[in-house]
Amino acid sequence: MAALDLRISPKSVQQQIVEKLRAAIVEGVFKPGDRLIEANLCEMLGVSRPSIREALRSLEAERLVSIIPNRGPQIPVLSRDHAADIYKVRALLEGEAAFIAARRATPDDLKLMRASLAAFGKAVRANDMQTEVSATSEFYSHILRICGNRIIEETLNGLLARINFLRAHSMSQPGRAKVSLQEMKAIYETIATKNGSAARSAAVKHVENAHLSANAAYESFSAA
Repeated sequence: MAALDLRISPKSVQQQIVEKLRAAIVEGVFKPGDRLIEANLCEMLGVSRPSIREALRSLEAERLVSIIPNRGPQIPVLSRDHAADIYKVRALLEGEAAFIAARRATPDDLKLMRASLAAFGKAVRANDMQTEVSATSEFYSHILRICGNRIIEETLNGLLARINFLRAHSMSQPGRAKVSLQEMKAIYETIATKNGSAARSAAVKHVENAHLSANAAYESFSAA
């Protein structure tokens, strides 16, 4: 897989800093427990220290960074129990969202979902982890929008950064991305045929299998 480009282009600098650092955390450039040295980040991204500090505060709000007194920012360690709780919430809310989306999806909605699936499939074939994660996130964003339940959407969006972090760990397991593609296709097909119960089951199955894969990644990390 190609090295992650952390350099900043001229547009919307502050937003780009946050996005680049978030991508680096999700892809494992910075590992759980790593300290983030501001001077090093300034050099890596080619930006000022105040900009780095503002970006770190944004990532702290997403719980991807912890700013510890007398130690500074570091990548928090996401425990298995915390991860399990996130997967449980995902299974409940994404299952319900898929159930509702099966009743509400229009032909235009389905077209957008197919485009996200196509992008994910292309990323799987290219072994492009960053696009795998972003395309999966986009696929689910369509389901949440179609569902129309603001509380479900707000809750899952509040967890999005941590969900994407776990997605990257799950998809790092050999063969998982290809299986994930088939599971997402099943979610799409059940929504397209307006089978709400089957859509809920497909969404829950996808989350449960992702949890198993993430656990395997934790095993590998602990053994390293």
